[in-house]
Amino acid sequence: MAISETQLETWSHQGSVAQSKATYDAIKAVLNDVGSPYYQYEFDVFLQGSYGNDTNVWADSDVDVVIRLSSIYYYDDSELDEQEKQNFQKDSVPGVGYTFAKFKADVLKWLRINFGGAVREGKKAISIPGNATRRDADVVVCVDHRYYRSFRTASTAVYEESICFWTTENVKIINFPKQHSANCTAKHQATLSRFKGIVRVLKNMRNRMIEQGVIQAGIAPSYFLEGMLWNVPSSIFTSSYQNTFFNCVRWLDDCNKESLLCANGMHWLLRDGQQVCWTRSNFDAFRLGVGKFWNSH
Repeated sequence: MAISETQLETWSHQGSVAQSKATYDAIKAVLNDVGSPYYQYEFDVFLQGSYGNDTNVWADSDVDVVIRLSSIYYYDDSELDEQEKQNFQKDSVPGVGYTFAKFKADVLKWLRINFGGAVREGKKAISIPGNATRRDADVVVCVDHRYYRSFRTASTAVYEESICFWTTENVKIINFPKQHSANCTAKHQATLSRFKGIVRVLKNMRNRMIEQGVIQAGIAPSYFLEGMLWNVPSSIFTSSYQNTFFNCVRWLDDCNKESLLCANGMHWLLRDGQQVCWTRSNFDAFRLGVGKFWNSH
């Protein structure tokens, strides 16, 4: 047995766009308002997650928004040699004395002023409940982070642009959302616009598996599903969703799973004990559940 091509094609469709755009526009306008307590500092606001990557399905609810402070930055200089580290210490530009903690507190206060007392600080993000015109949204407050590749001088330094923030449990998280988005877009183009459709198929399949008790909720976040499929060679994505599904499953069965990367190209996809990686047990549970679900339809 197998899921029909018609059903897979239906699952490939993108979810709500208009309301998610309205949600982002409303939150972005508030975050960029000149009256905010942090407006004097350099920052930018952008989308991440399913809506930002055009892989959202109808069941998706939250719109993920990032506000990144760039007046200060944190860094990783582990790839620099000793001379480059000395150059960095001598030539790097000091920050403005505005901290991540103060920035997050200011953003939280401003969002509550504009969206009401129901705005809540979560472990990783600030949640804003939706209403008749807006979807629920999560705002990740973060600061600029640089992963240095070389540092001869400040003007010629080479680094990967990234973000970092601390959870409410004081765990530092570093991620690369813009690389993730750019790499997914490049993959979509390389697969003749087939990549994002099969991502949506798998997300809808995951949602049905949760509803039917095949897998537990939370073991297969969309971020990791995108990363898993991003590793699959572009030639495997065909015009048939059934064939593409079989091709992807077969390739993932045979590949070296320890070498898989997240779609940002910077983090390993499968590692235990790391906030930015998928645990191997959850990956295996999802893959097993997919096989059972497919064969039962």
